[in-house]
Amino acid sequence: MKILLTGGGTGGHFYPIIAVAEALSKLAEREKIVTMDLVFMSDSPYDEEALFRYRVRFKRIYAGKVRRYFSLLNISDTFKTIIGFVKSIWYIYLDFPDVVFSKGGYASFPVILASRLFRIPLIIHESDSIPGKVNLWAGKFAKRIAISFGETASYFDKKKLALTGNPVRHEFFTPAKLGAGEFFNLEGGTPVIFIMGGSQGAVKINETVLDILPNLLNDYQIIHQCGLLNISEVKKITEVTIGKSIYKSRYHPFGFLDESGMRMAYAAASIVISRAGSGSIFEIAASGAPSILIPLKGSAQGHQRENAYNYASSGASDVIEEDNLTPHLLASEVRLVLKDEIRLEKMSKAAKEFSRKGAALTIAEEIINLALEHAS
Repeated sequence: MKILLTGGGTGGHFYPIIAVAEALSKLAEREKIVTMDLVFMSDSPYDEEALFRYRVRFKRIYAGKVRRYFSLLNISDTFKTIIGFVKSIWYIYLDFPDVVFSKGGYASFPVILASRLFRIPLIIHESDSIPGKVNLWAGKFAKRIAISFGETASYFDKKKLALTGNPVRHEFFTPAKLGAGEFFNLEGGTPVIFIMGGSQGAVKINETVLDILPNLLNDYQIIHQCGLLNISEVKKITEVTIGKSIYKSRYHPFGFLDESGMRMAYAAASIVISRAGSGSIFEIAASGAPSILIPLKGSAQGHQRENAYNYASSGASDVIEEDNLTPHLLASEVRLVLKDEIRLEKMSKAAKEFSRKGAALTIAEEIINLALEHAS
């Protein structure tokens, strides 16, 4: 059985694909499917270690973004997409899959278009509350459509639709408490704030946190994933602002945390401060951590804002919009939440209820069912 996986551009597309690949491998073992061949086709492998771990072959194609404003890059990216389409046709012809699973994003477009020429069944998954352009287009001919948020249902044909939640790697549902204190060099008894802005960090969040860092460290410990591009600057600033503080050992900055590090950070966290990409939201939910979400202003179709408020409506999170984000407001909100033990318990419970643990398995089962239908 050959299954083609596609999507890309961000970790928000890639890691749910890895979660589905993980579930497919387990199903193949359970159902005694001897040959389960998984191929990921995109413009970048994103995380080669993850692909290797789950035995997913990578095939590189070109793909270009479509910008909603005038840019000369739109011209060059159009040629990239055309080349990517031709390359996708060739790859699919040589290695004919039984089914295609797409997470959307610009990198999936050439692959989906090529697979449609060969009439290969397509399953798509939409992570965000407001669908991206590629998934809106692909939804017209996809055999199955899975969504993360119930509010997304109005955009698609309900006969094809299933509310599955967002696929999350199963490890995130088991907090890695063992070793977290040692790994981050944490004090016992002092609440921990885990701050992240996605795999690349978030400059606005970083700047706001650094402004209030001396104040927060009086009462809290901070694990700060600030982004690989920002870590040097962050360390330079904090050397000045907290270099002589008796609490400087409570601050733990990282450019990037791998899966193990993320699991330990979630397990240690009393509260998480994050952007509102769907991948981040569902990982936070899986961990059961209370959170404050700061949606990225100007995200495509405003999807982060919609994601944030849809998640917050469950009671698992608070939202601060970027236009309203000030050091004083963030510090006040953190203190307001962390001092209320009953509220923290309710937020944690709501997060776990929202997480939909079986999303990856549900999607994997449907992929296999569709592949068997196609093969028969």
